This record gives sequence, structure tokens and C-alpha cells, in this order.
Amino acid sequence: MRIILLFLSLIIIRIPGFTQHNFYENYQFTEADTLRGMLRHERTCYDVTFYDLNITIDPDSRFISGYVDVFFDVVEDFERLQIDLYENMKINKIVSNDKNLDYNRMHNAVFIEFPAQKKGTKNSLRIFYEGNPKTAYAPPWDGGFVWSKDDNGDHWVGVACEGDGASLWWPNKDHLSDEPDSMSIRVAVPNPYICVSNGNMRSKQSVNENFTRYDWFVSYPINNYNVTVNIAKYVHFSDIYIAQDQERLSLDYYVLPYNLEKAKIHFQQVPRTLRCFEHYFGKYPFWDDGYALVETPYLGMEHQSAIAYGNQYLRGYLGAMIPRNMDWDYIIVHETGHEYWGNSISCNDLAEMWIHESFTTYMEALFVENVFGYKEALKYLRIFRHRPNILNEQPILGPKDVNWEDWTGSDHYFKGSWMLHTLRNAINNDELWFDILKTFYQKNALSNIKTEDFVNYVKEQTGLKFIDSFFEQYLQYPDIPQFEYTLTQEENDLIIQYRWKGTIKSFNMPLLVGKKGNYGQINPTTKWKRATIKNLKAGQFKVATELFLIDIVK
Repeated sequence: MRIILLFLSLIIIRIPGFTQHNFYENYQFTEADTLRGMLRHERTCYDVTFYDLNITIDPDSRFISGYVDVFFDVVEDFERLQIDLYENMKINKIVSNDKNLDYNRMHNAVFIEFPAQKKGTKNSLRIFYEGNPKTAYAPPWDGGFVWSKDDNGDHWVGVACEGDGASLWWPNKDHLSDEPDSMSIRVAVPNPYICVSNGNMRSKQSVNENFTRYDWFVSYPINNYNVTVNIAKYVHFSDIYIAQDQERLSLDYYVLPYNLEKAKIHFQQVPRTLRCFEHYFGKYPFWDDGYALVETPYLGMEHQSAIAYGNQYLRGYLGAMIPRNMDWDYIIVHETGHEYWGNSISCNDLAEMWIHESFTTYMEALFVENVFGYKEALKYLRIFRHRPNILNEQPILGPKDVNWEDWTGSDHYFKGSWMLHTLRNAINNDELWFDILKTFYQKNALSNIKTEDFVNYVKEQTGLKFIDSFFEQYLQYPDIPQFEYTLTQEENDLIIQYRWKGTIKSFNMPLLVGKKGNYGQINPTTKWKRATIKNLKAGQFKVATELFLIDIVK
């Protein structure tokens, strides 16, 4: 079962060995923020093992009705637990062991009164509910349901709720730290529409002359925000991916009818993507549930085993933002990467979403390196999307326990990917670096982790002394390190005086400098140092800014 109990202060980020820095000390957080973000006793007292969601969705009225069964283990004695459901969604009743339970609502939290529950026992409850869920006006960045129409005027419905949370459309323990071990998703939709969800479809049955129910089952742990429904007049086709060990993976594609032939050609790049990520991290993590792309009316989302695809069958990001000499689909690559980082390995708190987004964004560069070569990967990092989009306005880590989603930019994507790129070059040993990535992933697959888990693993595997200060600087502070230096020519040799500036006092990341293509490693600290580079002219001197996320001060 995937539950990790955290007892943390409201907004302070604590990572062992790191100097405390609280960028968010003047931010104001509400009672609703803490109810949603904090692991109070009403949440830590139970561990969800299984959800059985059984609902009807009517696109004409944009209305959901039905119930969810919540099965759980009692972790601590309790008489009261918290479930989450947005205030605009109506609860009709809550039942456990054939008895109606009393409850009260506070913001988007629902507190349910139980007869005394004892640690070590199991129980379940059923929540009947209905309502018009929040509509997403700028999906996938703004969470909610997407009530759209296709080119034929037929309903085309999806949901994207990362950050906002799955509780905007179904009752659940809406916290990243607790995922069910498996889940059933049963959705009735009007005929002749099809509902596509996560995992494998186990059955399809008529409810009445107007509605058909589609029963899907997820056999792995799943983030609540990854639970999805897609409703349209889909057509389906399939393919097979053969892994290195010759095991066969089912690839399923659900697209709008008029895009079928286009999709059959465009989705041929999926096996190449899976092969690349298998090389770096191992086999696709949700093998028994299969891999699917589902055409959606919004750009995309990493819905586990049912990836939302809305890139309009274009190269890059809606036809742009990759080099002209490349032909690959950003959404296929990025969201498939999330199956590893975000879905298989997950964080415990939205404050640590860099674990999802930084690694996955870095996987884009690894994909380019694997398929097109190392020089093209450097170009992609430096020019296309990554480096130009780094703002340095907030730390990559947000405040914990408040369901943080108020990012002013995308530094937990692009700055985070450059941080990993920088770490690779600071370690300066590619064999070790790629072994760290693969072994850490494989040791932690299908589990929740914290930032310090990765930090400590890198320290253990490298034995390098700069690792703590490296992550402290790049994760907890908005500013990036400044490398300050002066050059003095003495005949054929070059004298360089140098130091780190604008960093924490203990910052001591090594750096590559010298003649491009023949760099040497130096070890700056925040105090001035001096070195001699033999047989180099000042005009030939370069700092490896293509390999390190730093600013230069001369």
C-alpha cells in the first residue's frame, strides 16, 4: 500500500543537511489550504486500499451522479475521518456496514463520524453524490471537466485535474501520499458514446435503452489526479510493442473517426519512445494495464495507462518548439515519460512536484540524445523550450502541507531539467550518472518518494561532498549560482581567479572551464581561488555554460 505519513510544519521545507530557507514565510495560507494539503489525524488514521467508482455522466446536462466505495485499512484508532469533495458537489448520503453515517463539510473537506475504529482492522464506506463538476476553462493548466464538441458536433468530453485534485469530480482522500493499490472505474454514458478510462476495459453492459456502462480496472497504484474519463464517438485500433526481453505490450489508441488514418501513421512513433525510455529506466511500468493514447480536446495529461493526447498529430509542441531537423511529438514523449516519473514514482506533496516534472522534462532531452545524438540534445536544452523558459522567480520546491499550486512560471519543469543536466556534468562521469538514474528509478518504482530520498541516493553513489549544497541552492533558492572570474595572460599561460557568488556559503559545485571541447575541471567555492591553465589564450577561454545552469560575472 502506498501511504507515507508526514509530520511537517505548515510551510517550512526541511531536508536533512540543508540550511533552512523559507522563501514563502510572508505568504498567506487559508484554512481550506491546510485542510486540503495537511496530513491531519483524520487522514493519517486510514490507508485507502481500493476505490470502486460507479457513476453516470450526462454530457447534455454536464451532470455526474453515482457513488464511490472506499476500502481502507485502519492505521490508527479513530472515530472521524476526512474525505475530500468540492463544495459544489452534493453528497446525498454516506453508508458503512448498512448504516448511514453523520458528516459535516468544511470548505472542500468532508468529516465523517464513525463508530470507534481500531488499528489493524479493515472497513469500507460508500458515498452517494451528484452535481455539475467544475469546468476547466484553460485545460490542462486549469483543472476541471472539458465539455467540448468534435468537428461533427458530437460530444467530446475529458477531465484534467492535476493540482486542483480529483475531488473536483469524485469523493476521495485527495492527497498525493496515499494511492489505492488498485481501482475500479465504472462509467455509464449515453448511447452511442464510448467511455475510455484507465487500465483495461473488463466489460461493457447496457444500463437501459439510453445508457451503456463501461467497466475499467486499474491493477496498479494510481495517483487520484490520474484517474480519467474520456467520452466521445471513439474508434479504436491497436499495436504491439516488443520489449528487449521479447515480452509483448498492448498499445491501444482511441481517436476521433475522421482522424483514424492520420493517427495510424502518427502513432507509429510510440514504440520508439518506449524503447528509448526502456533503455534509460527499464520496461514500461504499467505492463499489465497496457499503454494507451486517447485523443482529447485539450493538449495532454499523463493519465496513467490512458494518456490524454491533444497535440493535433503535429511535430513538437503544436507544430513548433523542436529543431527543424527533428520529427517527434512532444506530448507523446513528455506524457510517456510521466509514466515513469509522476505515475510510477510519485511525490507526497505538491510542493515536491519537481520529482514529477523536472525528471520528465529532462527525459525529453534524453530522448533527443538517444535518437538524434548528444549535440542535438544540448541544442534542445539550450534553445528549444528549456533554457529560455527559466525565470528564477521562485524556488523549485514549494511550501508543504498547503496543496501548493501557485507557481508563477515553469521552473519546476525547465529549471529542474537543467538542474539535472548540471548535476550530470558536475559529477562528470556519465556511466555513474546513468546508473544512478536507472537504479534509483528501479529501486523506487511504484512508490512515493521525498526529495531527500534522491539527494541521499546521489550522495551514497557518488561520495561527492558538493551534493547537499548543490540541491539546497538549486531547489530552495530562486537565484542560480554566479561564477565570477578574472583572467590574466602570462606569456602562453592563462591565470584565472574565480569564485562562486550569489549562493549559499557552503556552495562548492565543480565546474568545467578551458578550451571548448577540451575542458578541465576546477573546484570553486565562495572564496577566491587561483589556477593556471597551460598553453591557453584569453580569447580561447570558455566556461561550459552549455553544461551548467549558471550566470557569468566578469
